[in-house]
Amino acid sequence: MHVVATAGHVDHGKSTLVRALTGIEPDRWAEERRRGMTIDLGFAWTALPSGRELAFVDVPGHERFVSNMLAGIGPVPAVMMVVAADEGWMPQSAEHLAVIDALGLGHGLLVVTRCDREDPELAIEEAQSEITQTCLGQVEAVAVSGKTGEGIGDLVKALERLVDSLPPPSADGPVRLWIDRAFTIKGMGTVVTGTLPSGTVTIGDELVLIPSGRRVRVRGLESLKRRVDSVSGVARVAMNLKGVELGDVARGMALVTPDRWNSTKTLDVRLRGATAGELARECILHMGSTATAVRVRRLGTDTARLTLSAPLPLRVGDRAIIREPGSRRVAGLTVLDVRPPSLSRRGAAAAAARELADWPDPPTGGVLLRRHGFLTQDDLTVMGCEPAGQRVSGDWLVDAEHWKSLGTDLSRAVSEYAERNPLAPGFPVESARQLLRLPDRRLVEALVRPPLQLKANRIHKTAAAPELPAPVAAAVRRLEEELKSTPFRAPEAGRLAELGLHSKAVIAAARAGALIRLAEGVVLPAGAEDRAVQILSRISQPFTASEARSALDTSRRVVIPLLEYLDSRGHTVRVDSSTRRMKAHSD
Repeated sequence: MHVVATAGHVDHGKSTLVRALTGIEPDRWAEERRRGMTIDLGFAWTALPSGRELAFVDVPGHERFVSNMLAGIGPVPAVMMVVAADEGWMPQSAEHLAVIDALGLGHGLLVVTRCDREDPELAIEEAQSEITQTCLGQVEAVAVSGKTGEGIGDLVKALERLVDSLPPPSADGPVRLWIDRAFTIKGMGTVVTGTLPSGTVTIGDELVLIPSGRRVRVRGLESLKRRVDSVSGVARVAMNLKGVELGDVARGMALVTPDRWNSTKTLDVRLRGATAGELARECILHMGSTATAVRVRRLGTDTARLTLSAPLPLRVGDRAIIREPGSRRVAGLTVLDVRPPSLSRRGAAAAAARELADWPDPPTGGVLLRRHGFLTQDDLTVMGCEPAGQRVSGDWLVDAEHWKSLGTDLSRAVSEYAERNPLAPGFPVESARQLLRLPDRRLVEALVRPPLQLKANRIHKTAAAPELPAPVAAAVRRLEEELKSTPFRAPEAGRLAELGLHSKAVIAAARAGALIRLAEGVVLPAGAEDRAVQILSRISQPFTASEARSALDTSRRVVIPLLEYLDSRGHTVRVDSSTRRMKAHSD
């Protein structure tokens, strides 16, 4: 099936034309038929001579019903621009064409009606001159009379050619159906209708109703008044839904495939037909059949941050209309980012403007990855982009430059942590994740590369021990000689100074791995750690600090920080407030 929308000034014969083509009355309301004017959306269909089915969405032409017109034309891929030969180009013709151009619709047809009343050539020439300046470009023109039937055969042939030019939709893509009608049928319950642009819906499918997030199930399907088990876009569809009441659905809501759409209230966009500075701060966003209040924040000349009053299922590259309430001014927009970063930091808006200025329209997955730094493959797919970038862990993808910068930041953080906490066994992975603002600890682990090393959920920096100055090396040897027979009787601060181990020398020796600095003024030779583990492993488990002091032949001044050091290194573990045991004995 293919779907075409009508467009044009009020009373130029759009509905008459649809009736002539299909034999179906598109005006559904008695008020519409009484006044002879379309108020709401109308729907009709026919079979072309080729056998292909063509559905029409007939939109109102009166300026008071522009919101209804936008709801009908938004989801369709092609348009039939209707102009009356006896009136020519009119204000609403221009407004509808501005909407078509803003949406970027590139497939259309010009139909000049009432050719039985007036020679259509002037109207065709006038309309063509307007249309060629838009995204439609040069379109085929057909003159018809809905009253006499003149030209209807030529129009049918032109519609065949228009259908031939339309790109094939994807039947495998995720579903997003904008609801344009909702009603109940006795014995069936809630029914909604809409234009399905792509994807496939099958009876029994589960869909998500946006913005409520409620899950519903498709109980029945109709397309062109025929019951079907499955339908693929492009198509007009009626769905009988299970799990929702009529009061819970309305025009402007959407039904989407679960977990395949990004429901967002914040997006960055590129504007067409107006600059960000020309728009009011409060506007209306028209997307599909919805009309949602938005707040506009200017970024660059043609870019803006939009904050929506309700979440919508949007993707990068989506096109929509933004309109000032009470005004005929409309602008088109392309969605650039559906998960944009916060603008809370000073200068963030100006930086975003500079960044977005160079983006292609629409942006690729690689462009989005450069902005966000890291995203999962599913993130990019749901945002509407092909996966790009470097895969580092699981389905995480990263921008190479950002990844390199994160590696530098992690290395610096590990070094700074070691300087502030010389007795700690390394920088905790969770602390690194929070510092680098990473969403998954697997990203931190993937960043650990030599000289960094990951052990027991902590990150260490392994590096060659610096060469000690000769006086410091000599002082360390004197300490080792003094403690040869009593390795755990650490000298007092005064004796350390006499040995040549003043505070700077102790720090240098500890960094080189020649000494263990347990606390201020409490140091032991490097081999003391292994000897302490050996001795304490041989005593009765668990043991108290007093029992450890006795086994090590040392003082309380030394044994308390030594036991805390052994705890941090994973050799000992506390049993309760007064006892410990060796880690090997607790496993």
